[in-house]
Amino acid sequence: MIAKDIRIVFMGTPDFAVAPLKELIDKNYNVVGVITAADKPAGRGKKLRESAVKIYAKEQGITILQPEKLKDPEFNQKLNDLNPDLQIVVAFRMLPEMVWQLPNLGTFNLHASLLPQYRGAAPINWAIINGDKKTGLSTFLIDKEIDTGKILLQEEINIEISDNAGSLHDRMMQKGAKLVAKTVNLISKGGVNLKQQNELTPNISALKAAPKIFKNDCKINWGQAGEKIYNFIRGLSPYPAAWTVFQSMNSDKILSAKIFETEWIKEEHELLPSDVDSDMKTYFHIAVSGGFIAIKSIQLEGKKRMNITDFLRGFNIEDYLIDPKPSCLI
Repeated sequence: MIAKDIRIVFMGTPDFAVAPLKELIDKNYNVVGVITAADKPAGRGKKLRESAVKIYAKEQGITILQPEKLKDPEFNQKLNDLNPDLQIVVAFRMLPEMVWQLPNLGTFNLHASLLPQYRGAAPINWAIINGDKKTGLSTFLIDKEIDTGKILLQEEINIEISDNAGSLHDRMMQKGAKLVAKTVNLISKGGVNLKQQNELTPNISALKAAPKIFKNDCKINWGQAGEKIYNFIRGLSPYPAAWTVFQSMNSDKILSAKIFETEWIKEEHELLPSDVDSDMKTYFHIAVSGGFIAIKSIQLEGKKRMNITDFLRGFNIEDYLIDPKPSCLI
C-alpha cells in the first residue's frame, strides 16, 4: 500500500500534537479528519478557546470532529463515514475499544518516553525530575490497557543538564513529528516487526511511572538533597512550575512563589536547609544539603515573572523565611 494513499484520522489537542499533524500535511499524507477536544471557556471573559490542533486543522481545511463523549453514536457514525485506514493519536485521551479498533491498519499513539518506562500523563516532567540522562519517543499500537501496546518504533533522546521540561518538550515535539511520518511509512510497507513492551524491559519492577502532576505535587521540599531539588524545579519548568512559600517574620503574611530557573551550586556550608544567602541585590541562594540552589527566575503570586535582580529590587527577603523549615534531610 502506498503511504500517501492511506486515509488517516488524526487525534490530538495541544501544541505537541500540532507538529506531527503539520508534518503529515506538509508531506501530502491523506489526512481525512481531525478529532480534538471541545472548545472550552478560558480567561476572565470565559470566551471559548479552540485547541491548538483545531486552529491548525481549520487553516488547512480539514474535517474536524469535537465529541464530548467518544462513545456517542452520532460521533461514531461520523468517524465511520471518514472511512479511516489508520488513526494516529498524539496527546489526546484514552479511546474506547470501538474507536481504536475501527481502522483496518490499526491506531497508533506517539508517547514521549522509551516505553515501557514512564507510562502516564507526564513522561517529560518525570524523566527530568528523576535525574535521567536520556529519554525518548515511542510509537505503539493502542491496546486495551493504557500505554501498553506493541512497539512500532522508538528513538532515544539525550537529556542535557541544562534542559527543563519546556526545552525538552520542544525538542521532542520536532523529533516526534518525524517519527510519526516514519511510522506511517513503515506501516504502509507491511510486515511490521512489532515488539512486546516486556521484551524491552524484562525487569518489570524497574519501571518508572509518569502520573499526572497536580499543584500540591509541585511544592519544593528544601530538606531534600540539592541536586534532587534542582532536578525537581527544572522538571516542572515552565509548567506547572515548582513553588515555595515565604513566611513573614513580622506578621502572619504568607506569599507563594513559583520558581522557574535555578542553578545548582555544590558547596560545603554550615547553614540549615532553606536558610537564605543573598547580597540583596544580585544573588539569592537557598541553602540545601550539599550546597545552594541559586534562584534565577521567580514569580510571586499576583506578580509577573522576574529575573532575580528585578525581584530583589522590589522585595526585601530579609523580612521572610522560606517556609516550612525542613526538620530532616531526605
